[in-house]
Amino acid sequence: MTWLEEHWLDIVGWGGSALLVYSLLQARLLRFRTLNLAACVVLVVFNALIAVWPMVAMNAVLCVINLYWIVRLLRERHDDAVFEVVEVRPEDAYFRHVLRTHAEDIRRFQPDAEPAPAPGQHAFVVLKGDETVGVVVLRVEGETAHVQLDYVTPRYRDFAPGEFVWRRSGVLRDLGIRRVVTSPHMVGAYYEHVGFRRDGRQFVLEL
Repeated sequence: MTWLEEHWLDIVGWGGSALLVYSLLQARLLRFRTLNLAACVVLVVFNALIAVWPMVAMNAVLCVINLYWIVRLLRERHDDAVFEVVEVRPEDAYFRHVLRTHAEDIRRFQPDAEPAPAPGQHAFVVLKGDETVGVVVLRVEGETAHVQLDYVTPRYRDFAPGEFVWRRSGVLRDLGIRRVVTSPHMVGAYYEHVGFRRDGRQFVLEL
């Protein structure tokens, strides 16, 4: 019998435990739930094989809980009733607090973003209940809006809540905007999934 054949069950148990711990390190809600579900499935199998039934029951219940939240999160992902777009003044104290709090993370995803919006720009906060999940800053020239900042907090990075600014086109049309052009320096841009077309390194949306 080889070492792997002798110790495969231990590997399954340790692997499931390691995946469970790794899932708890995730800041992103959907990723956390998905990895936690995978870990619980592995641990259900492991504990069933060694006949530790209380642990089988506990991990089975956790699988159900994770499945419930995954389904709910996926349903809410594009739900206008769950996320709300609120326009704020660029000089608003709370808005600037959000930018300062996430300044380092913002630079990772949009290196050209200004530390604070300039006067005359338009700022939007995307909310889920009373929690801020994203911010968008636009510089408007005529009927064209240039995206100065489009940022999502780590917990909601699987959701791209900035899309609610674009999908609720009435918010932009009320400002006389008919065209949106993104920054060419955005890292991990999601725009093609919400109706933008690629134009070189930028993305363009016609309203």
